[in-house]
Amino acid sequence: MKKKVALHNLGCKVNAYETEAMGEELANSGYEIVPFEEGADIYIINTCTVTNIADRKSRQMLHKAKKMNKDAIVVAVGCYAQAASEKLEKDEAIDIIVGNDMKKDIVNIINNCVDKKVSVVDINDTKVKREYEELNIASMEEHTRAYIKIQDGCNQFCTYCIIPYARGRVRSRKLENIINEVKRLSDKGYKEIVLTGIHLSSYGIDFKDENVSLIDVIEEIGKNEGIKRIRLGSLEPRIITEEFLERLTKIEAFCPHFHLSLQSGCDETLKRMNRRYTSEEYLEGCKLIRKYYPKAAITTDVIVGFPGETEEEFDKCKNFLEEVNFAQMHIFKYSRREGTKAAVMPEQIRDEVKALRSDVLIELNERLHKDYLNSFIGDTKEVLFEEKVKINDKEYFIGHTMEYVKVAIDTDENLENKIAAVKLKELLNNEIVLAMF
Repeated sequence: MKKKVALHNLGCKVNAYETEAMGEELANSGYEIVPFEEGADIYIINTCTVTNIADRKSRQMLHKAKKMNKDAIVVAVGCYAQAASEKLEKDEAIDIIVGNDMKKDIVNIINNCVDKKVSVVDINDTKVKREYEELNIASMEEHTRAYIKIQDGCNQFCTYCIIPYARGRVRSRKLENIINEVKRLSDKGYKEIVLTGIHLSSYGIDFKDENVSLIDVIEEIGKNEGIKRIRLGSLEPRIITEEFLERLTKIEAFCPHFHLSLQSGCDETLKRMNRRYTSEEYLEGCKLIRKYYPKAAITTDVIVGFPGETEEEFDKCKNFLEEVNFAQMHIFKYSRREGTKAAVMPEQIRDEVKALRSDVLIELNERLHKDYLNSFIGDTKEVLFEEKVKINDKEYFIGHTMEYVKVAIDTDENLENKIAAVKLKELLNNEIVLAMF
């Protein structure tokens, strides 16, 4: 009888990709993949360690798995497993600990545990230079959009971030392997590819003899006629140059949606964060994007309440966000992460102050996002439709424009994984634009 494996993912899109890849490896090796419910023989939790809260959620899911079946093998993989392996070794709920760069060996690691009935700890030292861990996927849960991991690790060492210690230094995936995976996904009918990585902008810096960067990857994927859309994950502002944008404009499938990581619009705060740009440099990058793509979606992440952030610094940040005029912002209250420089900085901000500042920026984001959506009213745009959903007791087909504007249309036609030109009519709600043929 096949052993049943249930997988649960915590954290980022890179983790999600790796979870899908591990599931495929196990299925191809004879294991039965089942929902994360009672009855599995093996539970695999791909953990996250980006914040202390992420650590807690990872521990909770590991313990929940053991409670669902006390005889099951519980496997902790990923960033929390890597960063807290010594702590997890003492946890009786966990049978196998697998760090980053060992997920490709998940089948052999589990087989050894099952056969020998012993606990396994398999962790690489993140300080040691390593090669990119090659994982592959042939399909994903989504039917129109496929995420492809092309890079791992980070060399930035921002003062609030633990990830360089959990993921190690930058490693890039070979271009040939990326293109082969794109072809497999294209052959399966996927029309949209999203390139992901821990620090996507660093792609290629670790290659010694190959002069390959992120723009080369995008250009090569653009040659696949089955791929109609190419999106990028989070980018660093310094990758935005005239040459980069000029080359992007020649790629028909490229989607003008730039998620440019900011974190703060105040230079003093950026310096304490060890972010390697100024607000002025960031703004120049945004202006450059709009020179080539006037209605590009520029989105970002912002941390409020970073240690030492004064009212004056917060006001500088807020004013800067308005000046950039983002399409959408993700607002995070600073969360102290043990093991980072920021965790021991003086002048930690009280939770109630963080909450107030967060509310101010959330309100600003709602206004900016609504203004951005309204700027498309009356336009005719091509939309890649994904699925039918119910909104206010009525069913609509939902999809996205190339700028990642969410669009709904009332139709009986099956539009799943189809691209159609529609006219954007009005806001259906604060997140979705209603369209018509």
